Amino acid sequence: MENSLSIMFTIKSWYILVPVMLLGLLWLINWAKRQKQKITFAQFFVLITFGIYILSMIDLVFFPIEVNIGRYANQTPWYNTINFIPILTIDIKTFLLNVIMLIPFGMYFPFLMQTKTSVKRIAKLGFGLSLSFELVQLIIRVVLGSGRSTDINDLLANTAGAVIGLLIVRKLVKVKLFGGIIERLMLYPNKERENGENFNCR
Repeated sequence: MENSLSIMFTIKSWYILVPVMLLGLLWLINWAKRQKQKITFAQFFVLITFGIYILSMIDLVFFPIEVNIGRYANQTPWYNTINFIPILTIDIKTFLLNVIMLIPFGMYFPFLMQTKTSVKRIAKLGFGLSLSFELVQLIIRVVLGSGRSTDINDLLANTAGAVIGLLIVRKLVKVKLFGGIIERLMLYPNKERENGENFNCR
């Protein structure tokens, strides 16, 4: 008679993300009160929507987490779930969805930074965020017995999406109709940005 232990349950996103959202909101209110310059409603809106975007992305990437430890755990070795081959193994639909997922990240970032945001910088940030997602997915699979695969093509797609997002904002800021609106939404507005200099490509 087998005595192997089997643990199976599902971790739903709201168990974790709702407390994180509430703590984040409290932190944001406290942070806004400590700022020398008053945070406008438009700027607060950008911060809130960016937070919602990040939480939505975490929900999409990681949840629900199916914990499956013991007798009925996934028998596929974790190292067989990693795709190290770029481009040739691309699934077009998945690749495009991963590009789209990081476009808002590239669009939001110039609004939140005090210093200039270049394509090189946003590419590094997009790659770093994507890499952290892939590593956490791998850890979940190893520790909890099930999870999503880790794919190098996701890193490429996410990085491309972040860059595309920045380039979209760079184009919009040069259009009179959007330039003034974008300036009001920025957390650290300044004269340099009126000509789109904060979105340079260097």
